[in-house]
Amino acid sequence: MHVPANELAASAARKFVRAVLTERTAPHSPAAPTISDRCVDDAVLLACELVTNAAAHAGSGLEVACHLEVGTAQAGSGAGWVGVVVEVLEHGPARRPGGTTSPHSPVHGYRRQLMHTLAESWGVTCRRTGKATWVRLECATAAPPLAGTEHRIAGLPVEIARRPPPPPEPVLPRGHPGHRAQWAEREGQWFLAEAGELLAGQLDEDMVAALTGQLLVPRLADWCGIWLTTEHTGLRLSRVWHTDEQHIRALRRSLEKDPPSAALSTTGLPWPWPESESTHNSGGSALAFPLVAGGRYHGTLVIGQAGQPELTDTVVRLVEDVARRTAQAVVTARHYTRQATISRTLQRRQLPTSLAAIPGVDTAIVYEPWAEGQDVGGDFYDLFPMGGQRWCFLLGDVSGHDMEAMSVTGLARHLVRLLAREGHGVEALLNRLNHAMAEEAAESTVPRGEHEGPRLLSLLYGELEPDADTGSTRCTIASAGHPPPLRLTTDGTVTSAAHPQILLGVEEHTNYHADTITLTPGETLLCVTDGVTERRNGTRQLDDNNGLARILATCTGLGAKAIAERIRQTAHDFSTQPLADDLAILVLEAVPVLRSVGTITTSHPLEPPS
Repeated sequence: MHVPANELAASAARKFVRAVLTERTAPHSPAAPTISDRCVDDAVLLACELVTNAAAHAGSGLEVACHLEVGTAQAGSGAGWVGVVVEVLEHGPARRPGGTTSPHSPVHGYRRQLMHTLAESWGVTCRRTGKATWVRLECATAAPPLAGTEHRIAGLPVEIARRPPPPPEPVLPRGHPGHRAQWAEREGQWFLAEAGELLAGQLDEDMVAALTGQLLVPRLADWCGIWLTTEHTGLRLSRVWHTDEQHIRALRRSLEKDPPSAALSTTGLPWPWPESESTHNSGGSALAFPLVAGGRYHGTLVIGQAGQPELTDTVVRLVEDVARRTAQAVVTARHYTRQATISRTLQRRQLPTSLAAIPGVDTAIVYEPWAEGQDVGGDFYDLFPMGGQRWCFLLGDVSGHDMEAMSVTGLARHLVRLLAREGHGVEALLNRLNHAMAEEAAESTVPRGEHEGPRLLSLLYGELEPDADTGSTRCTIASAGHPPPLRLTTDGTVTSAAHPQILLGVEEHTNYHADTITLTPGETLLCVTDGVTERRNGTRQLDDNNGLARILATCTGLGAKAIAERIRQTAHDFSTQPLADDLAILVLEAVPVLRSVGTITTSHPLEPPS
């Protein structure tokens, strides 16, 4: 059977293997051997795990096969055996150059332990078309089949002799004292695999606790409470679940009165029956299980079963396994939350919360990170006053999109503000910033992930001095490895406003030079990052053959905000593919002082300009 290498693969494999074994074994198929429900469940579980492991590595689809091997046991034993073989084939090359095998999806961790526990044998077979991972389970039959016969899923030899299958074990009804123990024995391994898969996909610790309660109740308990540790070494009751939802609130109040010790280490520890439950039944058994992962305590799981003198060993062992999976899922969720918190904290410091309004200059900014759900990437901007009717602006881009790139953007932006307010002009500021970045890169010995070399920074930095009498604005600007700023005059002419220079952080002793222009009323300065100029459509880029200049030439007569929006929309329309880099646009238009406004257009919320 062919299954896709995605999240649906495991479900499809489970259904396939169960259907094959149900259809091709007694009592559904004449002259077929008898296989116990336990053996079927084990085969289905192993198929699920093999496919889940393979789907994470396979580039294309998977092939799942299931067949039976039937034979006799020792002479005179009166019983035969049936081997259930499940095989998962990953398509693709199975050998490295030179002939050595190249495993696509090595089996590690609990999956390897599971195969050692349940399977008679297992292994990996490399073929020309790919790599096959297989497991074989051996099940005794009620009657000795013919020796040397083999049954594939295509059909069974009709001459195989067998006796009528033994009567199935009666299934105890729900509510029977032994129902949960019987269920745990029959379905326990299957349940654990499903529970582990479900919990491992959660990135919120309270959701992990909520799912744990719903997994355990009513399958293994009548009620459940989960405490989780806090940052201050305390405990909080995260979730409570009950077979009767009307009792949840009262149960919570009762459990909160008697929290577990934060140092609980004994698993399956007897727990006092909650007072709130005494009014609903005649009591029962309650046990506490510590949530421990990596040798650290992360909380406590308490379950209760009404009307029972004690929980059976089978149920206790199964709950212990669930508690271990819950603890590991909590650890994973907390790691994710911690990283997300750090990311949000860094992001808040990368971009200004407000932008200065400049008399005589209409401003507009568009900023869009390339990654969905991310507030800040490698691009950054700023616009701030210097006093004395001078304002500074910048637009920068740090190589990369990882956390270190974001940290460099924040450092660069704040360092520019500091140097500017110390009185350094455009050229001196860039020289000092370049020296600092080159020095930091030379001293750093920390691996930089996808960027093993120094972090490179492109920066467009300038100063504005509006003249209230003439309505013009003097602009001193320098470009360090950045797409050149473009000047749009009132007659539609577009020219470059600064000469290109080397990136910051490459050569420590580079001397940067600034260009000075005067923007008369109606003239515009357009500054963009390479997310605009290098926007791709196949092999073409937006700025090929001065594409950006030609677009700007069509914006004559538009205000700053309208120009920024037209450039943004044009970049999106240039290709049907999503953005592959951050996109930032800064537009400065000289206007009469009475008409000056400050506007911002961003893809994430910012405070209005001050």
